[in-house]
Amino acid sequence: MLIFYTNCINKKNKIRYNITYFYFVRIFIYVVVFSAQIFCRYSNTYCFSRNNTFTTSAHCSHITLESNHLVIDVTMIRLHKLLTGYNGKSIGNPVSCIFKRGSITAIVGTNGSGKSTLIKTIAGILPPIAGQLEFDSKIEAKRPSIGYLPQQPEIDRKFPLKVFEVVAMGSWPATGLLNSINTKQQNNIWHALTKVGLYDKAHCTIGSLSNGNFQRMLFARILVQQASIILLDEPFTGIDQYTCRLLINFVHQLHTNGCTILIVLHDHMLVANHFPITLML
Repeated sequence: MLIFYTNCINKKNKIRYNITYFYFVRIFIYVVVFSAQIFCRYSNTYCFSRNNTFTTSAHCSHITLESNHLVIDVTMIRLHKLLTGYNGKSIGNPVSCIFKRGSITAIVGTNGSGKSTLIKTIAGILPPIAGQLEFDSKIEAKRPSIGYLPQQPEIDRKFPLKVFEVVAMGSWPATGLLNSINTKQQNNIWHALTKVGLYDKAHCTIGSLSNGNFQRMLFARILVQQASIILLDEPFTGIDQYTCRLLINFVHQLHTNGCTILIVLHDHMLVANHFPITLML
C-alpha cells in the first residue's frame, strides 16, 4: 500500500513537473520571439557603423539644418544623396542633410514621401537603396546608441509580456540580451515607470493597455535606454490630449539632456508650436 501511494505521488509530481516545464518553455518562446522583434527595432545592434558609406551617382539639393542655442556645432548624422525604400525600390527623393548633435528635428511630408522609411533606415532596420549614411567619428569612441519608437500598429500586443518586461528591454544595450539586470538598472526601470505614470501598471500585460498608456510604456523604455539618438515615428497619433502633452514634455526633456532627436509628424500645428527645425520631404 505504501509503495502504491508512493508511486501515485511520484506520478503526480511528474505530471506537475511536466506541466510546469511545458508552461515555462511556452513562456520562454514567447519572450524570445517578442524580444527579437523589439531588439531588432529598438536596440543599437542594427545601427550602421560610423564609417559605413553607400555611394551613388544620384543628384539632389542639399538641405542644411540650422542649429539653435541648444545645439552643439558637431555633426551627429550626415545624409548625402540618401535613397531609401523597400526591396530595392526607392521611396521619395534622395536626401542630403546634416543633423547636429543635440538638435531636435521634425520630419514632415505627404503620405508616401518616405518619412517612416527614412527613420527606419537611420535606425538600421532598413538598408539604404543608395547614397551615404554616416555617424560622425568625432562624436563618440563607439557607434552611437539609437532609441527607436515605431508607429503603434507595427507592434504586436498579443505577446503575454508585462509592462515592466518591455520597459526593461531598454537595458539591453548595456546588459546584452541574455544577461540579468542589476539593482541600479531595476531602479532606473521603476523610476521611468513612475515618471510616465505607469508604476501601478508594471505587472499588467501589454495587451490590456490603452493606446495612451501603451505609448507611455514605450517612452519609458527609451528613458531607460538613455540613447544618444532618439527616432520617433508618429509618437502622438491615436492618444489623448493629456498624454500627448506629457509625451511632448518628455521629448523636450530628452532634448535638453543633449539627445539628438528626429521625430516624424503629420500634425503641422503641432510642428509649428513645438518643433522650430523642420525637414520637409
